[in-house]
Amino acid sequence: MTESAGGLTHVDATGAARMVDVSAKDTSARRAVASGKVYVSAEVVAALRGEGVPKGDALAVARIAGIMGAKRTPDLVPLCHPIAITGAKVDLEVADDAVLIVAAVKTTDRTGVEMEALTAVAVAGLAVIDMVKALDPAAVLSDVRVELKEGGKTGHWERP
Repeated sequence: MTESAGGLTHVDATGAARMVDVSAKDTSARRAVASGKVYVSAEVVAALRGEGVPKGDALAVARIAGIMGAKRTPDLVPLCHPIAITGAKVDLEVADDAVLIVAAVKTTDRTGVEMEALTAVAVAGLAVIDMVKALDPAAVLSDVRVELKEGGKTGHWERP
């Protein structure tokens, strides 16, 4: 992986965007976990814990949307490499004021899966909002962040 004159890996010497060449890197097992929240009204929390929302099973739809988001990350984030995802799991939990989302993504490849985990959380959150917007047009996706990454040159990192 070569860096530009300014030390940035995703721009060349002229400042133009480029996809980093990872062909010289070794493949290794990598994993990333990301999380986020969709803040919702008490009415939505009650619906999700009870009879459900008018559009259907919001959590099931969001789970599948998140997995699809992880798989489609290079189509959405221009400089991400298309990599072989070997596993993607999205968990959703209804809390008192939000739907909590955690995504874990795995690969054995030359680059990490942080962006795939983040995209899984973001897309799952957007799907939750789509499913509940009739009950709560003010639902908010927030706090999307990487919690953990493992593998590759940098090894293990976990949010303090």
